[in-house]
Amino acid sequence: MQVGERGSKGFGALLRFFRQRAEMTQEALGARLGFSKSQVAMVERGDRRPRGKFVPLSDDVLRAQGALIALAKQEFPENGLRQWTENYLEEEAKAVALHAYQNHVVPGALQTKAYAQAVYTSNRYPTYDDEEVEKQSVARLKRQQLFHRKPAPNVSFVVEYSALTRPIGGAAVLKQQLHHILGIQQLRHVEIQVMPHDRETHAGLNGPLIILETAKRQQLAYVEGHRGGYFVSEQPDLADLIGKYGILRAQALTPEESARLIEQVAEAL
Repeated sequence: MQVGERGSKGFGALLRFFRQRAEMTQEALGARLGFSKSQVAMVERGDRRPRGKFVPLSDDVLRAQGALIALAKQEFPENGLRQWTENYLEEEAKAVALHAYQNHVVPGALQTKAYAQAVYTSNRYPTYDDEEVEKQSVARLKRQQLFHRKPAPNVSFVVEYSALTRPIGGAAVLKQQLHHILGIQQLRHVEIQVMPHDRETHAGLNGPLIILETAKRQQLAYVEGHRGGYFVSEQPDLADLIGKYGILRAQALTPEESARLIEQVAEAL
């Protein structure tokens, strides 16, 4: 069976078999499951992994007697990521532009493995075991494919100065992390700006945000908190977040000023 990064042609074929045996259209099955016709079609083509309760519900509705559940366990092993994280990473992996503001830690797509491991071991509630820390860290490193895709996406980051000085993992880990950022910043399609700590006005006081532009030139915002993350695609909320990010870039140091400041912080460690 051929398994893609986001789906399985084998699982899709079996789903199609049971759906057709039940004499149901993709639209009808989607309505029973609480998913759209296009989502059912993408799963059947092997273009997308089934999400949420898609598998157990479809197994029940189509009277597959556990066959879909058993194959899904084989084809879609758990990767340790929460569903909202998977949904975001799927969009990030194919975005033509990404713009992110972060205030507590170095943005995930910029993190070294040592820094990512320190982040996950610092998160003490719940406490991750070594296997979980490794899973999460490896998944985070995969995001750096963003910088090397062709055609290259347009990428920018605004990062708080405090996030670049907080010694997560210790001084050596932070120093390596800062040098890594300086290396990424040299890519012509990436701009990294530092928000200085002495700003008297600040557009990002409500927390981190990410703006994505899809291959179809649709803009999406993504906001994540303690209980999960969600996309914002409707107006006026989307325009408000895009506007906030524009102001953040204007308030931050220029990329050149930011690089010099990051170098100074690294040298002092």
